Amino acid sequence: MARPQETFNKKEQEKLRAKKKKEKQEKKEARKANPKLSGEDIYVYVDENGHLTNTPPDPSKKIIVDVESIEIGISRRTAAEEVPVDRRGTIDFFNESKGFGFIKEIETGEKYFVHISGLLDDVKEGNLVTYELEKGAKGMNAVRVKKI
Repeated sequence: MARPQETFNKKEQEKLRAKKKKEKQEKKEARKANPKLSGEDIYVYVDENGHLTNTPPDPSKKIIVDVESIEIGISRRTAAEEVPVDRRGTIDFFNESKGFGFIKEIETGEKYFVHISGLLDDVKEGNLVTYELEKGAKGMNAVRVKKI
């Protein structure tokens, strides 16, 4: 009859399991021996300097802050700023069979991709158009394109 094969690794794993079981039992006994924390021991306060402390804050040092005066990130926009600016450009290239092309902006000379789904009118190469820009997967795309 063959004896069971017990390798060094199996023995080490068994020792680790026994050690963890013993530690768990010790922690359980320690929890039983110590009384539970009272409600006051659980709370932590933040003082006026932003440090954590176990004493409650002094009510006389309380500062009342106007919530409307807090600015987060950027300032609020006015209604005039929210109106989208129509850009002007010319159709530099347009392939009707594939449904895409490029618009060259008049002022800066930059080219923007335009897809047939972003057209409001039928366009051809050389047409003067107005458009808006949107962020696309590969850069800025011209949308809501209209002939002038």
